[in-house]
Amino acid sequence: MNPESRKRALRYLFQKVIDPLGYKFSPDEDLVDFLLEQEVKLEQKHGIPYCPCQGITKKREDNMKIVCPCIPFHREHYDAMKRCWCGLYVHKDVTNPDELRQIPFNEIKRG
Repeated sequence: MNPESRKRALRYLFQKVIDPLGYKFSPDEDLVDFLLEQEVKLEQKHGIPYCPCQGITKKREDNMKIVCPCIPFHREHYDAMKRCWCGLYVHKDVTNPDELRQIPFNEIKRG
């Protein structure tokens, strides 16, 4: 499958996962296109579309937590930021993702 076709396929599949979680793709289409392109490259290399902003380790269990979309594994953190770490996904109510900041995990209060 060519990279453009695979990006479209991933976007379609990911939409079905993120929508019920209260997320949408970032309105920054250039960012979305770039990140999906990176995921296609990671998928070609590793067989899995890993998050392009997270480091792949030698531990499969850890790596499975960064398979895109990784929202379910990092829900509390991403809900606090109103976005995922790389910014591919934002909460549905976000209109300007540039106003959102990344919050280090250790700053997230746990209930």
